[in-house]
Amino acid sequence: MTLTLIARVRDGRLVLNEPVDLPEGTELELVPAHDEDDLADDDRARLHAAMARSAEQFRNAPGLAADVILRDIDAD
Repeated sequence: MTLTLIARVRDGRLVLNEPVDLPEGTELELVPAHDEDDLADDDRARLHAAMARSAEQFRNAPGLAADVILRDIDAD
């Protein structure tokens, strides 16, 4: 079961934004959410370069309509 709880720190305490239906005394492991990743700077640079190449290829490609692709898949 996945349960996502949103809380804010108020006066040094975590305060949930809405009621939670958990038994009294339930212990939770809280892990701070953050926007960081574990990529090293050189890995991040390679990722961004690959994304830029992909975007450029997408802009330059003629593309195919979805109905054509789906028809081809059905034919296989």
